[in-house]
Amino acid sequence: LNCPLLTGRTKENRYAVELLRHICIIMKALILVGGYGTRLRPLTLSCPKPLIEFANKPMIVHQMEALRGAGVTEVVLAINYQPEVMMGFIREWEEKLGMKIVCSQEKEPMGTAGPLALARDILDDGSGSPFFVLNSDVICSYPLKEMLAVHRARDAEATLLVTRVEDPSKYGVVVMDEYGKVERFVEKPKEFVGDKINAGIYVCSPSVLDRISLRPTSIEREVFPHVAADNRLYAHTLNGFWMDIGQPKDYLRGLHLYLDHLRTYCPQNLGKGPHLSGNVLVADSAKIGSDCVIGSNVSISENCQIGNGVRLSNCVIMSGVKIRDHTKIENCIIGWHSQIGAWSRLEGFCVLGEDVQCKDELHLNGAIVLPHKEIKENVSQPAIIL
Repeated sequence: LNCPLLTGRTKENRYAVELLRHICIIMKALILVGGYGTRLRPLTLSCPKPLIEFANKPMIVHQMEALRGAGVTEVVLAINYQPEVMMGFIREWEEKLGMKIVCSQEKEPMGTAGPLALARDILDDGSGSPFFVLNSDVICSYPLKEMLAVHRARDAEATLLVTRVEDPSKYGVVVMDEYGKVERFVEKPKEFVGDKINAGIYVCSPSVLDRISLRPTSIEREVFPHVAADNRLYAHTLNGFWMDIGQPKDYLRGLHLYLDHLRTYCPQNLGKGPHLSGNVLVADSAKIGSDCVIGSNVSISENCQIGNGVRLSNCVIMSGVKIRDHTKIENCIIGWHSQIGAWSRLEGFCVLGEDVQCKDELHLNGAIVLPHKEIKENVSQPAIIL
């Protein structure tokens, strides 16, 4: 901005300076990586929740790719669990994504607002540019550009993404007017007041940081109601799919919705072949035997080996898994490097942690198996195998 051509006081030069300032603004985002991920155990015993594979890439990468598409170049990860693993992720993915990724480590859980105060010096660079805030276990169609446009057009202090639900009585409902201005929040209403709920993605102006103390704080309960009271809180309604994938059943439901989305908008990314039925993702390095029926709603990750005559539906097969001949798996998540014996049947939302070894001819129904276990007997009723 010190170019001699722009030091004059003409209207054109002042316009050029403002344009350059706008171009040079760095868009930022903060992702609430969260804590222990207990709802997704046993998977989170081996890996922080945001790094668990979803549709063959870490959950958080889906969000980062969407942020990059919206013009974000710097992402802050608010973490308080396994920071050394997250640093390894940063080293691997910074270059792949072409984004600057930094960690803001909490010494104690800081809720959903406290991390913003902790990262204030990064998020507020003096430019006045708004920033995104995302919960790490939300998967959706990410209308981030549209949210940002609404935020700027309304001169909002904060803009939240909302999604419609069939039964709003189970949630906290966002009540808004016809222009999207949020009037109030109603927790689990007994009478109908609206059908839109908080989807866990926000655009915030730096001024919102003045409302947040450096302590464990909820942005939804302790910050947004005050912004709404000042008529500065707006909502943007999501028209695409949405799911909080923080627990196994929702994770599998989220995969279904995500693959449906791919079928509509990026069908070339789905697998093709005589053994694939419906929406299936298959990594290039995976090997699939003969006479298999794979699908629908299946993801098979890197370096998996699928034997002959295998049947897979509504399931996730994480990297390095081996499934032997004539096994059927439905509504299950199979963790990294596990091995499933021949002529076996897994169903009922089984979740196998890392490196679980299952013998041949077993029936597992709703089994939750911790990492590095060997299963030699049937588990016919839902149970946790310690």
